[in-house]
Amino acid sequence: MTQPEIQLKRVHEKILLLLKQHQTLQRENERLKEDIRKIQAKSEILTRDAEKFRHQADVLKLSGRGLEDPDKKMLEKRLSQYVREIDKCIALLQE
Repeated sequence: MTQPEIQLKRVHEKILLLLKQHQTLQRENERLKEDIRKIQAKSEILTRDAEKFRHQADVLKLSGRGLEDPDKKMLEKRLSQYVREIDKCIALLQE
């Protein structure tokens, strides 16, 4: 083989390698986009749930019944959990 043929073969091999890497990156990009869609959907659900619980708490306070101490602690714990999950989703979306 002549020198130009050897160089051409190397270039061809490098192009093939680049194409494989490109395909791999495209698949990873699609997977990450799907992950983002799932996280966004979960974030929306958690946001709706948190809003629903806030509304329920407001209704209970306005009704004069208020919340008993164990119920209040449970609601606060649940709301805190939702807020933490929402914050995680937001942080993942910002990356």
